[in-house]
Amino acid sequence: MAGKGELELRRTAAQMHALAAVRREVRSRDSANGRKYLREFTDAFRQYDSILSSDQLNDKIGAASTLLIGDYHALAASQRFVTELIERLSQGRRVVVGLEAVLSRDQRILDAWWRREIAEAELRRRLCFDRDWGYDWSPFYELLLSARDHSEGIYGLDCEPRNDLRRIGSRDRHAVAKICQMRQEHPEGVVIVLFGESHLAPQHLPRVLAESLPEERTLTVLQNVDTLYWQAISESAAAIGIGDRTICVFNSTPLEKYESYRLCFERWNNAADDGPDFTPAVYNLIFSLARSLGFSLNSPRNGTQPKFLSDSLPEVMTVNDSALPELSDEDALRLKDQNCVYVASTNTFLVREFQVRHAAQETTRFLYHVCQGMVKVSAHAKAVEDALAGFGASLLCPAVGTDDAPVSEAGQLLYHSYLAGQLRRTSIRRMFLTHVDSEAAAAQTLAMIGTSGRRL
Repeated sequence: MAGKGELELRRTAAQMHALAAVRREVRSRDSANGRKYLREFTDAFRQYDSILSSDQLNDKIGAASTLLIGDYHALAASQRFVTELIERLSQGRRVVVGLEAVLSRDQRILDAWWRREIAEAELRRRLCFDRDWGYDWSPFYELLLSARDHSEGIYGLDCEPRNDLRRIGSRDRHAVAKICQMRQEHPEGVVIVLFGESHLAPQHLPRVLAESLPEERTLTVLQNVDTLYWQAISESAAAIGIGDRTICVFNSTPLEKYESYRLCFERWNNAADDGPDFTPAVYNLIFSLARSLGFSLNSPRNGTQPKFLSDSLPEVMTVNDSALPELSDEDALRLKDQNCVYVASTNTFLVREFQVRHAAQETTRFLYHVCQGMVKVSAHAKAVEDALAGFGASLLCPAVGTDDAPVSEAGQLLYHSYLAGQLRRTSIRRMFLTHVDSEAAAAQTLAMIGTSGRRL
């Protein structure tokens, strides 16, 4: 039986390897990295006090009159968390929403859209959203629609200068002034504020708000803080408490966070008519999974290793619905459901929208095919491939909280057996490399997965 340290390494090794490469690239491009204001946020949240159940989380949120929610701007899950929260809270409470992404000088434009006097395209253009904010419009607009349907008002909270960290404190003070206005105009409503996570260090925006509205029941809601994630993952915690006035919820992994930011840099640096290049992201997942399982990238022969894995890497292509290559029904369905698919017959990796968990599943399919010698596998191997794909997805992008990732039952069983030390890396590699040419051979491999699972 593996020791506790080895088991924790099994849980995190693949994701940590993939994360290291992405984080290096992001930090090399981010000129603000390491600034005092940002360090103060990181230093403030290095440990947690308690794991929160779903009921405890809802009780804390329900008791607050103002929610300061940390936004990781590049991560759509950050905005979608707020969208869902608005809809849920509005069922029993009045809600009013404040957003950093909208400059308060543009309130009249937002109000015109609220009154349905202008449409989405004009709102986006007049807010200069792509120039002044630059992050993905779709999840932000979903949030706006939800707020218009379920709240009493939407307020822009930010001001210039946005790019001068020496004066960032003035933006906190400006935002608090607007929050005070929201409270004055909506005395009975719960105020939901979405602002960049670094602004929510205790000595930043929360302190200014406490000084201005000392009677306010304010709860700071962080999302996916890296240091806390690595502590909480072994407990399958979906939410944790930090003191009396701060919680952190987990809806994404650090790899998903940093990959979303890297893709933002990719989009900002590309010409307007160029599609994103997902090749580095896909290859990073392949290399990280292979190395975490002990596969060599340059073995000269198939046997205990795939032959020249690095020479067999797939071509990564960005596709859209108007120009799809001819696909089998199965591949077309996976592309529709997951927005990406590995096509073994052409050794191509098609991406419509990059989502780490789905991409991890498809990169595992590539690894399986290269281990099989890049030849067409039998239909009997389908169940084994599906199980390994689910295993790889969970290893690279584990489900956050208590819910398992949406992968096959055999894939989840294989993943949990591996984490528990019931299966060694050599056994996993053997599953990738063994040719399944008959129904009996497939049943034997699946039976081994089932046997290991029953020992949990």
